[in-house]
Amino acid sequence: MTTADQAFVKKHNQNILLSEIIKRSPISRAKLSELTHLNKATVSSQVAALIESKLVFEIGQGQSSGGRRPVLLVFNKDAGYAIGVDLGVNYIRTVLTNLSGNIVFEDFVTLADPSFAAVGPLLTDRLHYVMHHAPESPYGIIGIGIGIQGFVDEEQKILFTPNSKWDHVDLRSFLQKDFNFPILLTNEANAGAYGEKLFGTLRDCQNGVFVSLGIGLGVGLILNGEMYNGTHGFSGELGHMTIDLAGKKCHCGNRGCWELYVSERTFLRQLSRLKGRTLNDIREALDLIRNNDVNALNCLDQIAYYLGLGVTNIINIFDPELVILNGNLVESSPLVMSTVKKTVAERAFKHVESRCRITVSELGREATAIGGASFAIEEFFENRETSL
Repeated sequence: MTTADQAFVKKHNQNILLSEIIKRSPISRAKLSELTHLNKATVSSQVAALIESKLVFEIGQGQSSGGRRPVLLVFNKDAGYAIGVDLGVNYIRTVLTNLSGNIVFEDFVTLADPSFAAVGPLLTDRLHYVMHHAPESPYGIIGIGIGIQGFVDEEQKILFTPNSKWDHVDLRSFLQKDFNFPILLTNEANAGAYGEKLFGTLRDCQNGVFVSLGIGLGVGLILNGEMYNGTHGFSGELGHMTIDLAGKKCHCGNRGCWELYVSERTFLRQLSRLKGRTLNDIREALDLIRNNDVNALNCLDQIAYYLGLGVTNIINIFDPELVILNGNLVESSPLVMSTVKKTVAERAFKHVESRCRITVSELGREATAIGGASFAIEEFFENRETSL
């Protein structure tokens, strides 16, 4: 076997062992050998390399099953830190996480001007600010992952953001002038789905759908245990499936798109009409919902009905185990989930609907930012220099 082949095998074995340690800490070397079917000598040598690389450490002895008490191993979740960004239309949410996706520090700013000329420098500033809150660690900042509300191509360039009107923006190159570690971009709903897959409700799910409801609407797909990106990386744009053939004109050029009937923008417009005054701030509308304002609850129920129509289509098409709903309006009242489930029960193919669970996001408003950090963490594990 060539040196290159040996290096590949050792790295592969290390990654298998590290994955088990991350999932099952604390765990003994003997248990790792049993679970991975690697011989004890291989486990011993590769665990030693992981300890040397500061990704694993020993915490003492566990219970004996008859012989010597085993030494237990744990994952060093604080060996490095990732930055995740939810780059919204009117806000930037930035989180600093450890290697287990736990938030260590969070920053949130609103955007008065959504143009790239205004957002680019501000994003750079917020990233520096968050970086300075990272504790000392062996690997420091291991990468930045950013979820964008728009289309991101295979080269991770932003082709178009429908609501903020960015057109062919190379955000990664812009940021790499200031930061010398990996920068990863993806669609915000894909980031949310990935965060839920690694650290949230989709953790043990093979086929799940993440629906992100905000100013627009995005969908992230986990199919057969993997993130589904489509042929050109544009999967999940289900906010633009038609639910009303003669419906309103959408900015995408189509008519009757799902997004037009369920977004925060639609909710504010409908509520403004009922109130006879203009509401532009979703926070004011959420306060009305919390205070059981009749107009706000009626508008919310209508939004939830259309949300249920789209979820019905998703269930009929993908037959998922789980559909996760995320967003301010989703979290605002139990009414939303109740109406969504009722609509789905009335309309979905019964044999599929009865087997699919619909729930609220476990990661909540941080889902996209944590998902961005998740991409950076996965990239770090896949491409780290392996001790051999």
